[in-house]
Amino acid sequence: MSKLYFTYSAMNAGKSAILLQAAHNYGECGMSVMLWTSGHHASDPDARMGEIESRIGLRAPAHIFRAETDMLDAIARRKAEGPLNAVFVDEAQFLSKDHVWQLARVGDDLGIPVLCYGLRTDFQGELFEGAAELLAIADDLREARTICHCGRKATMNLRQDSAGGAVSEGEQVGVAKSDYVSLCRVHWRERLDLMRVD
Repeated sequence: MSKLYFTYSAMNAGKSAILLQAAHNYGECGMSVMLWTSGHHASDPDARMGEIESRIGLRAPAHIFRAETDMLDAIARRKAEGPLNAVFVDEAQFLSKDHVWQLARVGDDLGIPVLCYGLRTDFQGELFEGAAELLAIADDLREARTICHCGRKATMNLRQDSAGGAVSEGEQVGVAKSDYVSLCRVHWRERLDLMRVD
């Protein structure tokens, strides 16, 4: 049975770079892959293709998933056209619960490994829907690590305003990646002023 993998982390851990390197390795071995990314940042709401881009400049074209996308059907149709050795999903935190189960069936029923990469929690410390479902049902969980400015492992994502102040309310999605900083839980709480006990 092929597995459903979830590699998660805080911001700035290099998840997209890891994904693109792994996809490149498949290609170097003569294998075929299908890449997916979220439509949340697509400028054209009807675009079917987007791009996975890492902070260090690696990039590759990718299919876009949106709420209405039937990923199982799309992947099955691609497999019918010729060999498909793996599926890679960037920004997996934006998957819906249904998407995650579709991807599980890609592994279970189509025999194709699915490797998902994404954030675990949002800036308020809440699980994203896709991350929650992946943490619940993925066969293999991996953590990509990054560090806080203090040297501890960063596990939290802090949203900042243009002046560098912490933001504790607002939309979960649709914010520029540059508005975030990765922190350990202690410094995340400190920045949000949650350490005071009344």
